[in-house]
Amino acid sequence: MAQDNKVVNFGAQKSGARFELPHALVRLRDVSGQSLKKVMAGFFDRADDALFELADKASANEDQAAYFDAMREMRLRRKAMTLSMLQYVSRAFNDVGKFNPANSGASLDDVDQDSLSLLDHSELEQRVAIENLVQKLRSQYSDAIRLLNVRFSHLMPAVKLSDSQMPLSPEVICGGVAEACSDLDIDIRAKLVVLKLFDRLLADNLGSFYQEANQTLITEGVLPDMKRLPVGDRPAQRSPQGGSQAQSGESQAPSAGTSAAQATTSGSSGGTFSELSALLHQGRSGAAEGSIAGGQGFLDTGALMARLNDVQARPADSSDTQVSPLTEQLAPVLRAKDGTAFTVGQVDSDVINLVSMLFDFILEDRQLHPVMKVLIGRLQIPVLKVALSDKNFFNRGGHPVRKLLNELAMSAIGWAEKESGQRDLLLEKIESVVSRVLNEFIDNVGLFEELLNDFSHFMDLDRRRRELVEQRLRDAEEGRARQERAADSVNRLIADATAGRELPEPVQALLSEAWSKYLQWTILREGADSDAWKKAVELSHKLIWSLDPHPVTNDTRAELLRSIPSIVDNLRRALQEISWDPFATDAFIRDLELAHVDVFQQLVTTRSAPAPQQPKMEMPAQPEPELDTVMERLEESPSVDLSWLEQADRLRVGSWIELSREGVKTRCKLAALIKATGKYIFVNRSGGKVAEYQRESLATAMACNEITLLDDGLIFDRALESIIDNLRTSRKD
Repeated sequence: MAQDNKVVNFGAQKSGARFELPHALVRLRDVSGQSLKKVMAGFFDRADDALFELADKASANEDQAAYFDAMREMRLRRKAMTLSMLQYVSRAFNDVGKFNPANSGASLDDVDQDSLSLLDHSELEQRVAIENLVQKLRSQYSDAIRLLNVRFSHLMPAVKLSDSQMPLSPEVICGGVAEACSDLDIDIRAKLVVLKLFDRLLADNLGSFYQEANQTLITEGVLPDMKRLPVGDRPAQRSPQGGSQAQSGESQAPSAGTSAAQATTSGSSGGTFSELSALLHQGRSGAAEGSIAGGQGFLDTGALMARLNDVQARPADSSDTQVSPLTEQLAPVLRAKDGTAFTVGQVDSDVINLVSMLFDFILEDRQLHPVMKVLIGRLQIPVLKVALSDKNFFNRGGHPVRKLLNELAMSAIGWAEKESGQRDLLLEKIESVVSRVLNEFIDNVGLFEELLNDFSHFMDLDRRRRELVEQRLRDAEEGRARQERAADSVNRLIADATAGRELPEPVQALLSEAWSKYLQWTILREGADSDAWKKAVELSHKLIWSLDPHPVTNDTRAELLRSIPSIVDNLRRALQEISWDPFATDAFIRDLELAHVDVFQQLVTTRSAPAPQQPKMEMPAQPEPELDTVMERLEESPSVDLSWLEQADRLRVGSWIELSREGVKTRCKLAALIKATGKYIFVNRSGGKVAEYQRESLATAMACNEITLLDDGLIFDRALESIIDNLRTSRKD
């Protein structure tokens, strides 16, 4: 099986034309390889047990020998099979777009009876088992696989991948299984047992595998906020020919001169555009439908595109602070110089209406800064041209124009104008993108892919820089929080241990300085549950007890004589651990010896009590961090409604907000939530700290509209969802 994929094309590698993987995919390839190694290790362990059990239960010597031979073969080929599997998946990454999994071709239904008769029976059974496994995995983990597909398309918009060619698709994984098993020299019954074990193992483990793969790309900054599939990105239904309806029905975008109506009837339009068009017409009067197509002249798609090119070529006034709606920009397009109105085809009219509604949503979106709205608004004519020439614009979540709009909007959500004289690299970059579209775009959609790749690279570098700044801030805040909690724990310990006791001033100085530092160092380094911390707490109690022992019994003096040497030795050793000044340590030890002499003198003059039992030196219970947090929340004032507190709890790291203070609005995002102290840290787009809140103060600010949450989802998809909701609502009305 899969013999073709074992041939290595050295010529292609020497030519230097090999596609260079983005860093995120290199990282994904490495991480997924480690995960698959664990999967294979688990498989071999289970296979060994299963084959041994079958051999033990076999009724015939021949069957038993076959299963034992299979066990031996599997053990001998364990490393080779694992390597074969990993190499197969690695080739799917390295030759992305060119690599075709062995089992992604025609299904068995496509193979005629003559061809089937030529297949060996065992090979046919293996092929059926592999194909069934592919279908099972694709059905069971469809959402996670499709999310991974979208992220792959986002990283490589220029590479056209079928579902099966995605480097971690079920076809690739199962192809690796088939490749690994192809050279096993074992009985067909044992080989089918092996494939069945793969079936169970992959069905159980690939859910977490795909989740980890998506998380790896999220960590690398690939669509980190995409929690669900974009609108219109529907799963392709398998056709009887083994392909998908989405693939079999997809055609190239029509040229500028092709009628949009012809493009629709030719099959390039998917269900989403058809549904939008249907919603657009339901409940509308004939006069409303003809609002754009009213007049005597007629513009086909080619003529309409030519007139749009003329409007796009007109120089834009860079000083404009307002964006004209698309309908206003189309006024000179749909009217001749003599005032005669032009009509357009119904499909073109629908596209114009939909694009107009999309940009109405974008330009009214409060998440975008007005300056960014002006820049993005200048893309209305170019986007309309793309939508007129390619109806898949509405259907493809990974369309480069849609992705570019999403990237521009997401990058701008936290943007704020800089002071005069300061350079703004993001603003300059977005202006450059918009300028190139307006000056260079005619009908070459590839320009958007080029701009998308360039802008994504720019944002990746910018994101990494900001992440470094934010990570330093988080580390500093978390370190400060740990230090504060350690200091609080130590202060409580010393306060509880010294309560009601009279201690010499030198001892009090030691407890508040050197010994306090040692205790903080111990709890920070070892933790509150460690033996080192428990011993330090016990030593603290013994030290304080040795200087003011009460109640005094007949055994107190003897107990002191036994305990003081070890107390002094352990104390000196502890201060040496934190490199405390040795001269200061010696001076304190001398003061401690004098204090102990005073204690013994007091014992001589003190009347002994009737020998009650000496109290045990018990370490006070240390409150758990979670309990501290709960107690802090219980102590909070109930002035804030519970719903606002719950909303504060739901705020996730990375969420953007708009902060209003004294009439000044600042956009910032939650960079860190310090659980130890319940502190929320907000930073601006440059990573500089803007504000910090406790839970209740954050909820209060949200209730008073001082803080407003911003929606950082994909703007094109939010716009499309809004249009659908509005059209459905108007239909009901």
